Amino acid sequence: MAEKVNDETVESAMGHTKEEKKPRIKPIIEAADSLSLGISMVVAVLMGIGIGYLLRRWTDIGWLFWVGVFIGIAAAIMNIYKAYSKQYKEYEELAKEPRYAIKKQLEDEDDEEDYGEKKQ
Repeated sequence: MAEKVNDETVESAMGHTKEEKKPRIKPIIEAADSLSLGISMVVAVLMGIGIGYLLRRWTDIGWLFWVGVFIGIAAAIMNIYKAYSKQYKEYEELAKEPRYAIKKQLEDEDDEEDYGEKKQ
C-alpha cells in the first residue's frame, strides 16, 4: 500500500491510521505574552525596591531606597511603552491589508457625494 500524507491523517504501509496533532503553541505564546506584561511590571518594581533596599543598607543613606523604587517604576513604565509600541506597529501593518481598508473606502464614497448641492 502507498503511504498517504495529509494534514490530519497519515496512513502507513500496514493500513494503520494515526492522526497528527496540529501545533497548539501559538495561543499559549500569545497568552504568555499578555501575561508577561503584568508580570514584568511587578518584577521591575520589586527589583527597584530590592536595589533601593541594598543601596540604603550599604550606604546608610535613607533616600537611596526611594531612588530604587523610582527606578523600578520607570522600568515598569518603559515595559508598558515597549508593549504599546509593538501592538501599535502590528495594528499599522494590519490596517494596510486590503480586507481591512474599509475606512479608506468610506472616505472615498463620502468625497463622491454632493450633499444636496446642485451642479450647474
